[in-house]
Amino acid sequence: MIWANLAVDNLERTTKFYTELGFKPNGTPNNELTSFVVGKDAFVLHFFLKEALKPGMKGEIADAHAANEIIFTLSAKSKAQVDTWAKEVEQAGGKLISLPETFGKDYYGFIFADPDGHRFNVFYMEGF
Repeated sequence: MIWANLAVDNLERTTKFYTELGFKPNGTPNNELTSFVVGKDAFVLHFFLKEALKPGMKGEIADAHAANEIIFTLSAKSKAQVDTWAKEVEQAGGKLISLPETFGKDYYGFIFADPDGHRFNVFYMEGF
């Protein structure tokens, strides 16, 4: 099993953002952590308050607003779903890094950042 542990400044804001996007809660948020499962394989995304995560990191936590920390990719079922997700991300308080566009040979998608700067790529792959 593998999961991601990411640092955030505000658990309530993070919980609200991912809930509005339809992510499935993974347990009940507490005073250090909110967690979600994503996709058919239930990939776990833990969001810890920075001060709770830092001791286990054995180093500084990158500022995701200033540099690319990691980019998660979410698969869409159609170009229309990509466009819908872009609108939903903005309505939930996310920031579009790029608007939906065609790129490469068979791809259509966009990049967004959550309120703490964690980046996601949403795309539809023609023929997949």
